[in-house]
Amino acid sequence: MAIVEIGGTVGDIESLPFLEAVRQMSLKMGPTNTAFVHLTYVPWIAAAGELKTKPTQHTVQKMREIGIQPDALLCRADRPIPAEEREKISLFTNVAMHGVISVWDADTIYKVPRMLHEQGLDELICMKLQLLTRPANLQRWDRLVHEVEAPKRTVRIAMCGKYTDLSDSYKSLNEALRHAGIQHHAKVEIDYVDSETLTADTAASLSHFDAILVPGGFGKRGIEGKIVAAQYAREHGIPYLGICLGMQVATIEYARHMAGLTGANSTEFEPNTPHPVIALIEEWQNADGSIQTRDANSDLGGTMRLGAQSSDVAKGTLAHQIYGDVVTERHRHRFEANERYLDRLRSAGLVISAITQREKLTEMIELPREVHPWFVGVQFHPEFKSTPWDAHPLFISYVEAAIQHQARQAGAAKALKEAA
Repeated sequence: MAIVEIGGTVGDIESLPFLEAVRQMSLKMGPTNTAFVHLTYVPWIAAAGELKTKPTQHTVQKMREIGIQPDALLCRADRPIPAEEREKISLFTNVAMHGVISVWDADTIYKVPRMLHEQGLDELICMKLQLLTRPANLQRWDRLVHEVEAPKRTVRIAMCGKYTDLSDSYKSLNEALRHAGIQHHAKVEIDYVDSETLTADTAASLSHFDAILVPGGFGKRGIEGKIVAAQYAREHGIPYLGICLGMQVATIEYARHMAGLTGANSTEFEPNTPHPVIALIEEWQNADGSIQTRDANSDLGGTMRLGAQSSDVAKGTLAHQIYGDVVTERHRHRFEANERYLDRLRSAGLVISAITQREKLTEMIELPREVHPWFVGVQFHPEFKSTPWDAHPLFISYVEAAIQHQARQAGAAKALKEAA
């Protein structure tokens, strides 16, 4: 069985070949082997004080013109759609009343499965496909909703990025953090901090957070602010997680302020940096052992490292505690930690906890536990492997560190108050 989503707007030329393909597929496979579920929008017009069904009527008309009759309509609105409007939609779209499903805004996405179940969408599809199934058991979803709605504690994480809408730009990362929060019966509140506003003078604004995270990204804008965030987390013992670019800025920060490499940078941001601690592989893997930086206008085509890759994890590290002997995660980046500087960084106290054996590509860095309670940077994207019931162990450990930091801060504040 396959679930196929065709995005876009019905009638747009971009989606027509795909709609024609599924029309032909349904004809060849037969009516009991395919089911069409069409997502539509039912807007609330405040001035008129009513929901408008015309957009749904027109989009289904377009679907029928190209030979597809929906078996069910998922009607999105900001509120439940009354029976009268659903009857009207049914009448003018030729979709049975029980196939017109109201999907209203929910305060958590995890309420949607029960919302659809209670309106019979699962039963409708199973009947259409002639599937003999047991009654749906949504207890797992109900427990998940309970954890989301009744957390025992709240932790605040500062996500330092440059994009205007970080809630949408880092959706997978946000959900991975919330999944980890569920494992700890905690609500994870994510505050989005514009890295372009972070400087040495404004970094103290990060002091009231329980943890700091710098996500992935490309481009120079906001980089110095991300470096400031990594430095503040390191110097003040705040749990830090760097994802991809977040690991690279933590490496740059450590090189500048702990390894004595003044002006250290990535050749992505400063091609002529005196210390390219982050660079393209071909910039530092020269046969003669020299470090050759690239032209600022050079082509980056073909330099992306993509997909799942594995590397050994050093024993006795926090990374080993989280992953075990081997880490296998997805990658999507161009620039790497420069092998020529790893010994210098290690001598200054940075731990390279995972590195590929053949190419010597750094996968994970961290600070020793006796120096910092939890400071980790990863070159990959672990967020894509997280689910609500199986939160990723890296994020579980990170949120646990945030909870512990919060407890330490509360204990210190209490002791200070009692002493006064």
